[in-house]
Amino acid sequence: MIRIIDLIDRSKSPFLSLEILPPLKGNSIYKVFEIIDRLKKYNPQFVNITSHHSEYIYKPLANGTHRRVSIVKRPGTVAVAAAIQHRYGLTPVPHIICRGFTREETEYALIDLNFLGINNLMLLRGDDKRTFLPEDKESYHEHATDLQQQINLFNQGIGLEDTRIQGIETPFSYGMACYPEKHEEAPNMDSDIHFLKMKADNGADYFITQMFYDNDRYFDFVDRCRAQGINVPIIPGIKPIYRKSQLTVLPKTFRTDIPEELASSIRDCDDDRDVKEIGVNWCIKQCEELLERGVPGIHFYTLGISDGVARVAEKLF
Repeated sequence: MIRIIDLIDRSKSPFLSLEILPPLKGNSIYKVFEIIDRLKKYNPQFVNITSHHSEYIYKPLANGTHRRVSIVKRPGTVAVAAAIQHRYGLTPVPHIICRGFTREETEYALIDLNFLGINNLMLLRGDDKRTFLPEDKESYHEHATDLQQQINLFNQGIGLEDTRIQGIETPFSYGMACYPEKHEEAPNMDSDIHFLKMKADNGADYFITQMFYDNDRYFDFVDRCRAQGINVPIIPGIKPIYRKSQLTVLPKTFRTDIPEELASSIRDCDDDRDVKEIGVNWCIKQCEELLERGVPGIHFYTLGISDGVARVAEKLF
């Protein structure tokens, strides 16, 4: 299978890529297929599939005690990646995350993906929800750089406990995340870029940014990365705004600022139909400027909704 970095290098014009969510537990994969069917004519170069860890809940028992139960709201990242590859011939990029998955579970996922011939990954730490007991902490990776080390060793045929992994015909290639507005836990941008440089030096082929709505933040971030010797592609991640509620949801969930020009226009809207128009038009202008400034491609976060992304893609691709 071709590596994402090869697709980027060979692309003669800026490309489009997508990120999708696996369906909620119990739902049909055809909701995923509907999104890809809507967007495949714009020739997405790859499709990322998010990964979602389990969460613990406590169910009351008849005797007055509680039983701890692990649930996964969106299972099936590996299966969805395989289905996309089989149905569409597109290059799937499943997310592999630290939080909520043990080192052993990660190794099993790598073995399955290797068997399936899926050799492109997106490595992430994942959100910080408590998913394990304190005494189990050593079973999990704390940082994406630790996960990166496990992947690098696996590529060399070295599994956990120094077991030998045979049959790795195509080593895993991977991208990682970056944050034009700084990772929420980084003390400052210089520190954030320091660790980004470490990820690039240790084998990350490219980076995809968290969503942003102010292009100046992206351009400044890329300049600072290049000044520190980070020379791999930095792909902007973009998402149109659809609903007025996202004025608070997106900053809270994704730690992204929304420029006042955009925010005030959305606040003045009477309903979400007007919000969608403003969000799509802002996104088109944002992408036009990014493309004019020579970005390698644009990565669209669909979050289960394809209409706005399709309208942007139709205009630009």
